Amino acid sequence: MLLPHHTFSQLSEMFRLAFPLVLTQLAWVAMLATDTAMIGHLGSKELAGATLSLMVYFIIYVSCVGLTASTASLAAQYYGAGKKNMVRRVIRQGLWVALLLTFPCVAALSFLEWFLLLIGQPAAALPYANSYMGTLKWSLPFAVAFTVLRNFVSALNKPMVAFWIMLAGVFLNALLDYALIFGKFGLPRLELIGAGISTTSVNVFMFGFLLVLTVRLKPYRNYRIISQFIRPDWVVFKRIFRIGLPIAAMSLMEAGFFIAVAFVMGLFGVTALAAHMIAIQLPHISYMVPMGLGQAATVLVGQAVGRRDIVTAYRIGWMVSAVALIFMSAATVLILVIPEIFASIFIDQSLASNVPVMELAVSFLLFAAFFQAADGMQAVIAGALRGLNDTFRPMLIAALSYWVFGLGLGVILAFKTKLGATGLWIGFVVGLSAAAILLTMRFLYLQKRHHMPPS
Repeated sequence: MLLPHHTFSQLSEMFRLAFPLVLTQLAWVAMLATDTAMIGHLGSKELAGATLSLMVYFIIYVSCVGLTASTASLAAQYYGAGKKNMVRRVIRQGLWVALLLTFPCVAALSFLEWFLLLIGQPAAALPYANSYMGTLKWSLPFAVAFTVLRNFVSALNKPMVAFWIMLAGVFLNALLDYALIFGKFGLPRLELIGAGISTTSVNVFMFGFLLVLTVRLKPYRNYRIISQFIRPDWVVFKRIFRIGLPIAAMSLMEAGFFIAVAFVMGLFGVTALAAHMIAIQLPHISYMVPMGLGQAATVLVGQAVGRRDIVTAYRIGWMVSAVALIFMSAATVLILVIPEIFASIFIDQSLASNVPVMELAVSFLLFAAFFQAADGMQAVIAGALRGLNDTFRPMLIAALSYWVFGLGLGVILAFKTKLGATGLWIGFVVGLSAAAILLTMRFLYLQKRHHMPPS
């Protein structure tokens, strides 16, 4: 049966936008996986310490990116409405928000070792965590500002430029990691300090390159995003915060859920923490596809909202969800087939001390297979809801799903039964499934009420 012409056209438009966004997300996670794989070959203590640093860094990063994520939906809505001046104002103030948020966060990250000690993390891993964060933290302002510019080019339906820059960053990061971690090409062996320098250098490069392109090349330069940059625009600034704060809170709920599990995992020792870090890599990689699809849903739904096309706005949400569900079902099969092969990438199996880490990581991966579909659905539906500027109630859903159903049950199973660390992974399955069901119900409810945000 042939698809109606308008449906086929919308599918084509979705894939044209979603494909580079997905590739960009995969490139981003490839950089993290490269860091983890190379650090893992330094030893399990170094890997555990880096894990703790990355968890703290990541929760701050996603909170800042969540707050600036409103620039994607707002810029897309104004682009759909043909309001070029408003697109410029949104992106310019988005960069303001990025700067004002991240520099205090960099200062806060200087107290990492004190924080980790306070929450009872393994003492053996703390020096390594502190060493890594000392250079990693400086990448934060550039990483968040890069996402604002990426939202800008995506809102204009031209996200490929951000992908090519990110792809170049992947190769540059791998080269710098190898050189600075292990002391190659005549450079000193800096180990974890070198890994942080590599990440910071790459983020400076990516932000700077994308900024130059958006200022100098058509059609981006027509928007003059840095024109009168120092001039405040409090109306748009407040709107970014009003819509973005619930997104940031929701991102914090989700990321905090995963990171809290990592911290609780640390209470079971270095072996469990290292195994957890290895096992979480594969579902993290697969999640980048629905995450990119969710970003595409935000833009396309937002553009339909700008045109006041309510039918297309909701149709796009369901189409993108179907694509995500198909992909994540395939990911489930993949995880069940190659757990041992994948886990071996991140740890040296020739060392006897790493055998328990490997075995535990494989057992965790089997649980990861069961939450793939739910993880994909909640990411895409959340993206579609953002395109509708519906952010407050999804935030409440995230709090209930991740922290009550997910973490609450996981902790009970981990400490009140014989499941131990495995109970935390069961919490992943329950929490993500609850989020997918409740967010889908929310999207369906808005569709039945013909909800459309004000222009």
